[in-house]
Amino acid sequence: MAEEEFVELKFRLYDGSDIGPIRYAASSTVAMVKERILSEWPKDKKIIPRVANDVKLISAGKILENNKTVAQCRPAFGGDPPAGVLTMHVVVQPSLTKSKTEKKKVDDSQKTPVCSCTIL
Repeated sequence: MAEEEFVELKFRLYDGSDIGPIRYAASSTVAMVKERILSEWPKDKKIIPRVANDVKLISAGKILENNKTVAQCRPAFGGDPPAGVLTMHVVVQPSLTKSKTEKKKVDDSQKTPVCSCTIL
């Protein structure tokens, strides 16, 4: 029986701090990794993702897709990957529907009448 391969990943946040390193099975999906990042997210940060889809993982300059496995996302190093920890960058990007809804609420509350009509 073949032994399952593990990959150590570290995640660099927007302010330069890190989450990890954490060991993942090579068969873990990016969606599973995002869920783990969400659970490990530091509570003292100004920006906190609400759901896993708010988190974007970047490795070797590419945004990773949720349905890909960790093994499929490893950058091409021309042979065996380097020993040690791979660092991925984490970007928090709230979903567009939430942003538009929140923006609309703010705009509605700030509306004031600009002109008026007077009938003589």
